[in-house]
Amino acid sequence: MPTPLPRDFLFGTSTASYQIEGGVTAGGRGRSIWDDFCDRPGAIADGSSGAVACDSYHRWDEDVELLHGLGVDAYRFSIAWPRIQPDGAGPANAAGLDFYDRAVDSLCEAGIAPFATLYHWDLPAALQAKGGWMARETAERFGDYAAFVADRLADRVAMWHPVNEPVVATLFGHAIGLHAPGESRGFEALAAAHHLLLGHGLATLALRAEGVAAIGTANNHTPVHAVSDADEDVTAATLYDTIHNRAFAEPILLGAYPDGMGDGMPGPVAEDLTVISSPLDAYGVNYYNPTLVGMPGSPGTAAARAAVPDQQVQLAVPEGIPFDLVPVPAREYTAFGWPVAPEGLTEVLVQLRERYGDTLPPVHITESGCSTHDVVEDGTVHDEARIRYLDQHLDAVADALDAGVDVRGWFVWSLLDNFEWAEGYTQRFGLVRVDVEGDQQRVPKDSYAWLRERIREIRTPG
Repeated sequence: MPTPLPRDFLFGTSTASYQIEGGVTAGGRGRSIWDDFCDRPGAIADGSSGAVACDSYHRWDEDVELLHGLGVDAYRFSIAWPRIQPDGAGPANAAGLDFYDRAVDSLCEAGIAPFATLYHWDLPAALQAKGGWMARETAERFGDYAAFVADRLADRVAMWHPVNEPVVATLFGHAIGLHAPGESRGFEALAAAHHLLLGHGLATLALRAEGVAAIGTANNHTPVHAVSDADEDVTAATLYDTIHNRAFAEPILLGAYPDGMGDGMPGPVAEDLTVISSPLDAYGVNYYNPTLVGMPGSPGTAAARAAVPDQQVQLAVPEGIPFDLVPVPAREYTAFGWPVAPEGLTEVLVQLRERYGDTLPPVHITESGCSTHDVVEDGTVHDEARIRYLDQHLDAVADALDAGVDVRGWFVWSLLDNFEWAEGYTQRFGLVRVDVEGDQQRVPKDSYAWLRERIREIRTPG
């Protein structure tokens, strides 16, 4: 049996501004790249957008009550850059700052620690028109924006995450075009990766200058396995691991890019890395599933695809890229088609500790969750698959603690069913069901009650 979680283990839930807030024209908010992307025919699976989403802009207090009833310690939410600077530059928008000022106050009054993410992918459209994250100016403007927000909220926000999942923003948004801004640049997208990391560093410096309490990250990590022992498949898997995991962890933790990658990055890279590697107080890990990689067209890749013929991989790699992602065999898959593999979370955490040693700060699992096929009966929502998933992944965290990893908290993705990016409202990740097409009624699911009881059990002296 794994070590029980400590009584002071931090529990929370996570959300993102564009996925839940709605109110896209309220309070002087400007347009974001996701507003523009959703206008593209065929970009979103169900043709929807985040224009209304869960209407949390108007129902924030209702959501805080749900958090309070759940018994969590913290809430990780994101701040919409277009609410603070509608054009991504210039003076702060007072109405936007006022909204988040009230939001943070309501969390504090409920005894819930605010964990604020400054960028969860909703770049002001005006900055995209100037090159977006492919341009160095965007990173510089991000530092300015961070200073505006910290000036207002630094005294109450318990933890700051400058950039959420820069690897996903790079790969999905700039390399293969699945997410906003919808660019398919292939390896040229690494310039966006560097500027996202630089933005993280510049925001960290701006936050420190305002005397913030603590700063962390929210990086997406996946254990990467080769489809076979053949040299070509191992080489492909090593390359993918470098791009997905090491290229975003090592600049932050070690102040260097892996395997000479820095040679191809724009700007004064050595100087930038001193900014990017500014010391942090916590390292955030977002984990969903492992990745199986082979060389395109190799015998190992063909055999791996044949082994799971009915399962689809969400990331379609463009031709000419020297790795291929294939379905991962699993006993169970989420509604999204992702393999349920809690042991992968333990593997990621142990791997981070082994790779980075004392340079790895205390860890928070900043996202952990799944989309499920929920059953609605007589006003109740049954989601046994989510309960099973969360239970197994908490055990995986305990296994990592057993292995010596300093894990201090776990955030469920997500509090609410919400706008799931390119999938629109076809995937439901929430502990709470939301009638996004009707009256926005919130209905806590069975998993909400389960987690509430699990937290109570951990907190209760035995």
